[in-house]
Amino acid sequence: MPTIPESITLFQNYPNPFNASTTIRFDLPYDSHVKLIVYDIAGREISALVNEKKSAGYHSVIWNPGNVASGMYIYILKTKNFSKSGKMVFEK
Repeated sequence: MPTIPESITLFQNYPNPFNASTTIRFDLPYDSHVKLIVYDIAGREISALVNEKKSAGYHSVIWNPGNVASGMYIYILKTKNFSKSGKMVFEK
């Protein structure tokens, strides 16, 4: 029987820096509506990776940045009672 995480956790993306795609992992101890958004360093939204209800458990999302410029990006995981960010570097 799979275990359920004890707390919400947002992990550092990997690989980082990256040049094609990167994986962002997060854990949820309970079902929750989740937003996982990527922003550029100026605060503009670049990509909404998740915006839906997710079940308790272990999750991962792959981001393929496409035609965005090389540089630093911020990803933010938000639930009703939680918010955490991470930094990642995209190198073309």
